[in-house]
Amino acid sequence: MGILTVDMTSKIHGISTVKAAFTTPTGPGVRHKGLRAELLEKCLIKTISEQIQAELNSELTAQELCSVTRADYTAEGFKSVRSAPSTNCDYKTDQAITFWRENYQKVQGVTGVGSPDGPFKKNTTFSTPISERLGNPMDFTHEN
Repeated sequence: MGILTVDMTSKIHGISTVKAAFTTPTGPGVRHKGLRAELLEKCLIKTISEQIQAELNSELTAQELCSVTRADYTAEGFKSVRSAPSTNCDYKTDQAITFWRENYQKVQGVTGVGSPDGPFKKNTTFSTPISERLGNPMDFTHEN
């Protein structure tokens, strides 16, 4: 009130300028489907919805509530016993057994391995000068 008119007693109409300028599009007024196809579609929707409602409202039997594990894999008299570990392993400190750890000697392009128990640990062979390497069997000093 008061924005478009100065008259404060005027009633607000249920139409805006957008609604007044644009109308909703109307269809062509011609059928897109034939009467038979429309009736067939309605019949199929009705029968399928009835089937779904019947499945949802049916009572579950005791056999349907049994899990697959209980029905198929549980044998009478079976007792689960854990076997003793074959080796003493500590998952926090031991190296993981992987393909690369087992086959690092066969892979081309792998740098020198410092210790066989950790082949992929930090290796300072490239940054250590030859004269400072420990346990190097070769003597790299040249005498003329």
